[in-house]
Amino acid sequence: MRITFYQKLLALVCLLTLSINVLFGQSRHYQPIQVLVTPNKADWTYAPGEKVKFTVTVLKNQVPLQNIEAKYTIGLEKMKPEQSGTLKITKENVEVGKVLSLDTPGFVRCEVKVNIEGTEYRGLATAAIAPEKIKATQKLPSDFLSFWENELNKAAKIPLDVNLTLLPERCTPLVDVYHIRYKNIDNSFIYGILAKPKKAGKYPGILQVPGAGIRPYNGLIEQAEHGFVTLQIGIHGIPVTYTTDLYNNLAAGALKNYPMVNLDNKDTYYYKRVYIGSVRGIDVLASLEEVDNSKLLVWGQSQGGALSIITAALNKKVKGLVAVYPALSDLTGYLHKRAGGWPHMFNENNAPTMATKAKIETSAYYDVVNFARQINVPGYYTWGYNDETCPPTSMYSAFNQIQAPKELLLVQETGHWTYPEQQQKIFNWIKNFLK
Repeated sequence: MRITFYQKLLALVCLLTLSINVLFGQSRHYQPIQVLVTPNKADWTYAPGEKVKFTVTVLKNQVPLQNIEAKYTIGLEKMKPEQSGTLKITKENVEVGKVLSLDTPGFVRCEVKVNIEGTEYRGLATAAIAPEKIKATQKLPSDFLSFWENELNKAAKIPLDVNLTLLPERCTPLVDVYHIRYKNIDNSFIYGILAKPKKAGKYPGILQVPGAGIRPYNGLIEQAEHGFVTLQIGIHGIPVTYTTDLYNNLAAGALKNYPMVNLDNKDTYYYKRVYIGSVRGIDVLASLEEVDNSKLLVWGQSQGGALSIITAALNKKVKGLVAVYPALSDLTGYLHKRAGGWPHMFNENNAPTMATKAKIETSAYYDVVNFARQINVPGYYTWGYNDETCPPTSMYSAFNQIQAPKELLLVQETGHWTYPEQQQKIFNWIKNFLK
């Protein structure tokens, strides 16, 4: 009998142990030296052909520094810079490089670095040129819909077989919390944390799908206390209540570079099990007697933002979605001389081994762009122009395909992180949508 990748992974899991302190969003880290790069328009957004100019201010203790040297680069995001050099900062708001313009939609990024007392500090700003007109590079396979319909039909024949284990130490006076397991494809399982109000009744259901990585999960307990049944899942087929060492070992070993595993075959690519497992998470919520099936929402960021869009496209029980800086969007951008989405499998460094015909073709079946074309429920989206992990070019490539009602909370200066105010606005949107 052939041993599958999942069976090998499960065997390894049995030998290890673990826990990590999971963050819902990466917070901005303020440093004693701040390098503030600023475009010459307040909204950082330009029309094609409009002049773009950057200035830089370097602060120490919030006071401008002078008579220091800085290095800079300017160019399309994630591409080789078109301008680079050094400049002398002799005053506040020094102009960086040459004024430029772009005739086609896209993003131009200016990065400035300074060295103060042996430590390098950097700042960046990213100007958008007609981002609402960015078009996707990824192709839609002719059998895209039939491929996923067939896979979902096969998966539907597998019983969910939901198993709940109460976690008394995580329960609150208002909420019961469980470690949950349900069946997925390929003889694997999905594990997560289910939280539901103790008071009898029918509640909206929220599925939170995870960002990239391997970690334990705490559950959306606070949100459940507001009157929701929440399910937070992992995607790797392993329990989510162990201690840190196990997950760290998996990240460095069996699950290292998991987004690239079997990319040359759409039937065995790693994310097939992940996508279907996320879709089945909605089915699990819908199967619970406490859940109002007319109010089901999926929510995630980065890889989870991608999974939110994908889950909403594939499971018609979903009524709304929240996607925060979605990954896996327009993966083929790099093959067209512009930024592509995380995990950047076709960028300059990876292309020599990854940009094969088979891998490129497989990517089309898993690219968020092609799922965005299928979205028909309202969604709330948020990101910033300075994201270096999920380039805004890639996110707009997907966002611009969505024809359903959509709202974008744009916070230009943010990178692959969110402000607490963004998180509050996200949850406020969810509460209003599901009320």
